[in-house]
Amino acid sequence: MKYLITLLFVSAAWAEPALMMCHGKYALCAASPTTPTNKTMVINGVTFQQGTSVCPVLTGASVGDRNLIGSCKPPPGKNMVWSLFSTEMNYPQAPSWAVVKAQPRTFVTTAGDGGMANQWSYPCTIRPKKVNGATLADCLGPLNESPWNGAVVPAGATVVTSAPVGSAYPVGGNLP
Repeated sequence: MKYLITLLFVSAAWAEPALMMCHGKYALCAASPTTPTNKTMVINGVTFQQGTSVCPVLTGASVGDRNLIGSCKPPPGKNMVWSLFSTEMNYPQAPSWAVVKAQPRTFVTTAGDGGMANQWSYPCTIRPKKVNGATLADCLGPLNESPWNGAVVPAGATVVTSAPVGSAYPVGGNLP
């Protein structure tokens, strides 16, 4: 019984994000659309469709999920950063990649292509060339995965994003 309780406690601890403050380069995908890659990825035993987002690379304070990234060190490989969260409200955004103020909004997911993407605490590859002065990264993450608990985000869920209306699979987080 003692081992069962310990196992349940450890499992519950891994089911929710363990927040950690990071300082340095990171990709901020909060206003990015996502394109399906036609591949899948398995996260905590659940299979999700994979998507890729182009995200600006910023430098400063950010928040990561320790359960996914382990530490604030960049992912292994050349020109890599994590996609993390920050409270930055003015940053480069598509399509021009000019610095503009983020416009948070909500939307309701639908079946088919009306879902969302989670790009929080996933690896990104920095592109070699800047666009309009912005350093950009290609980030891979799951479609329709909750950043809060790793569960599948169903059709009908309300999601917060800063991606423009009409964006495919906007990066965001579902509301409880």
